[in-house]
Amino acid sequence: MLCTRIESLLSVESELLYVSKPMPSEIESLAQRCYSQLVLSKSVPADSHKAVKSEGVVTSHDAVTFDDNPVKTEGCAAVYEEVDVQSLELIRPRSVGVEHVGLQAAKKLGLSEIFEKVGLNGIQRSCALASIIGRMAVPGGELPTWTWLRERSALGELLDVDFEGVALSQFYRVADRLVNKREEIEKLLFDNINSLFSLPATVTLYDLTNTYFEGVMNGNKSAKDGHSKEKRTDCPLVTLGLVLDGSGFIRRSRVFDGNVAEATTLKGMLIGLNAPPSALVIMDRGIATEENVAWLKTNNYKYLVVNRELKRQFDENQPKVSITTASEEVVEMQKVISDDGKEARLYCYSEKRGEKEKGIIKRFTERFEEGLRNLADGLGKPRTEKRLDKLSERIGRLKERSHGISQHYSITLTPDETGKKAKSLTYEKTAVAGSMMTHPGVYCLRTNQTDWDEETLWKTYTMLTDLESVFRSLKSELGLRPVYHHTAKRTEGHLFITVLAYQCVQVIRKQLKEHKKDPICMRWGGLRDILSVQQRITVKFKQRNGKTLHIRKATVPDPPLQMIYDVLNISATPGGMQRLII
Repeated sequence: MLCTRIESLLSVESELLYVSKPMPSEIESLAQRCYSQLVLSKSVPADSHKAVKSEGVVTSHDAVTFDDNPVKTEGCAAVYEEVDVQSLELIRPRSVGVEHVGLQAAKKLGLSEIFEKVGLNGIQRSCALASIIGRMAVPGGELPTWTWLRERSALGELLDVDFEGVALSQFYRVADRLVNKREEIEKLLFDNINSLFSLPATVTLYDLTNTYFEGVMNGNKSAKDGHSKEKRTDCPLVTLGLVLDGSGFIRRSRVFDGNVAEATTLKGMLIGLNAPPSALVIMDRGIATEENVAWLKTNNYKYLVVNRELKRQFDENQPKVSITTASEEVVEMQKVISDDGKEARLYCYSEKRGEKEKGIIKRFTERFEEGLRNLADGLGKPRTEKRLDKLSERIGRLKERSHGISQHYSITLTPDETGKKAKSLTYEKTAVAGSMMTHPGVYCLRTNQTDWDEETLWKTYTMLTDLESVFRSLKSELGLRPVYHHTAKRTEGHLFITVLAYQCVQVIRKQLKEHKKDPICMRWGGLRDILSVQQRITVKFKQRNGKTLHIRKATVPDPPLQMIYDVLNISATPGGMQRLII
């Protein structure tokens, strides 16, 4: 049955041999796979000077290669064939756009050479690249990537690998190998990035995020209950720490327990980073403890951090500097030098941020006061709990859920004659000076760069928003969350492959964004939608002489995709064209 079906796919004349009843799905799938491999291996490229590929199904190879200049037909002699138009068949469509761009980014970063240096053989390097590009195309773990490679992707054609013959276990083992060589890979990769883009080694951004597991994860000691940034308090967590440079590339990553305290991770991450002592470290208030700031001073680092002081201040009567951001937002700033002249504090006020915080205050205030009113109204109803100790507990729970609003309220419980029950509850609101309620939209930056002006300090601090966008991209666009693996090593492999995929995405976005003539500023999700439209398809015709013509080629890119290819300076016909007559 398999041979009959392959014959029917290869030749129109053999259609008579094709059994009319439906083929079993496993036979049909294998026949399609063999047909595809035969067309690719036996076909003659459009450029007649190209050598014909050797016959046989390719399952592995010794080196990962990239075709910078796929076959172009513009300069070749025209080839005419007389065909029966009604016999047209379009067979085996497979996506190729994300794969093509992803491979070019991997080549630019030298990933294949890095994997070879750390000891991966040919098929392992191919699986590693496929895992990374799969994460860019279909966010998820090894299983979704493996399914995508077998059923929907032409990446195997670009790498000359038959991924339908590669077991799923191979991808898991490759992920383990990558984790074992994590530090070496990250160092070699960032060296390549630094050489490629000539990045200044003066800015280091550091922050953490966490992602959640689906399952109890009893086999993973790193999976802990903690504060979930996705509000998944019902799931165990694992924490990912990233150190980035000022251009958004990841210099180092590390996996921590899900309940790790942010402030305890800085020293371990910066030691061994090879950042020069004069490097500027930028971090959020969660990590900027006095102990960490003192350690940065001792080790001669420069720092720019969000001040952890709770009291806000901004004196409208003092001189201030105003700047207008790209989004037309006005930010007012006051710079104050410490008495010893070694530190500067930059007090900032944003009207837009102030309006947002006012809305937050209003929402939490209304919720807190409604809870107090319900307690007070309940005292006049029968069968309502009136014991002072129980009411105090309920008030305590209200305060716990108030997000700090309760500090502005004085609450009084008036007991009855017995002294054990309450007969009334009253409250009075008095805003605490130096809080969000009295100074909405105000925040403070702290730095030892005392000679920098207000605008330079503020614009440098805004790099932290770029770090936040990195985390968003990792989680929503590259499948960092959730994690389904049950062991710590497999979990680290999942996170590390996502980090490597982000590096490729960042290379692509940086090239598109910095193009002088036609800059393209888009998030990866939007770029992926454009890239994923292009397919490689086999076209099959019956000729007048009775033979069958097979042509495998990528579809013509739409204008938005063509623009991306032009800006990246890569071919618009990934994989070239194969031609076979049987």
